[in-house]
Amino acid sequence: MMTFKQLEALFWIAELGGFSQAALKLHTTQSAVSKRVQELELLFDTEMFDRSQRSARLTEKGEEMFMLAKKLLEQRDAAIEQFSRPEVIERRVRIGVTEMTAMTWLPRLVNLIQRYYPKVIIEPDVDTSVQLRDKMLADEVDLIVLPDSFPDTRFSSKVLGSVEYAWMCKPGMLDPRKTFRLHELATHRLLVQGEKSGTGLLYARWFKALGFQPANVISSSNLVALIGMTVSGLGVSYLPRQCLAPMIAAGMLDVIKTTPSPPDVDYVAVYKGGHRSTLVSSIIMLAQECCDFTRVFQTSKDAPDAAT
Repeated sequence: MMTFKQLEALFWIAELGGFSQAALKLHTTQSAVSKRVQELELLFDTEMFDRSQRSARLTEKGEEMFMLAKKLLEQRDAAIEQFSRPEVIERRVRIGVTEMTAMTWLPRLVNLIQRYYPKVIIEPDVDTSVQLRDKMLADEVDLIVLPDSFPDTRFSSKVLGSVEYAWMCKPGMLDPRKTFRLHELATHRLLVQGEKSGTGLLYARWFKALGFQPANVISSSNLVALIGMTVSGLGVSYLPRQCLAPMIAAGMLDVIKTTPSPPDVDYVAVYKGGHRSTLVSSIIMLAQECCDFTRVFQTSKDAPDAAT
């Protein structure tokens, strides 16, 4: 098999005019350079240099090999530069996220990726957890960020952060000073996340473990719709507490204390097992850096190092 070492030897001998000069250039011995040329000649059963001449003069076939070596070495050097310098990586990355990430820190993630990889094209895809899982299986996305609700040996994942949930309702519907048992909430209509939502699946499992089976339910996999219905007084819902703090402070929502308290939801970055590229690995690290579910519609100015 032809190697880059053999091609380098031939190229630099011809370029610099001798075996000793090529050896100095390649930081090796003259005998090592000669051996590489001999290996190349044996491989193709043809002489690359005219040994009747005192100087290192290429044969006709040697000239052809020299041009090929120059082209291949240039391509190799370009590939090394592209993949060793993040700023020159050129490719498209499809990142799937659910609403929770889209309405909080996704803009910060995109900004960080563009800062470190300006030639990478980012294609965000906002969808439900179930749909994102199916897109990952179909290789329609490279990376997804969603609730940790799909244990699957075909996927690998990295934990990013968690979301604190609380039961909420329109002010005046329930006494915010009282602590309610879960079954007491069932006397009101419950607004829950649907079966296509990762959070919805986690809460459905939690309800089942507690033996809680509410009868009056409106189910939706759209978080924004659930927030709107809760604000309008259509029912009681478990919602992300910290990012809705401004709405709570503005008197649009009341937090209801319950026993047991609703569980937090862990979020993970998921990729297909064995298919994580260096770029995807870097994006996951950036996601861990900027993951913050406490505020809605974050911008690059919200980043801790935005001033640097």
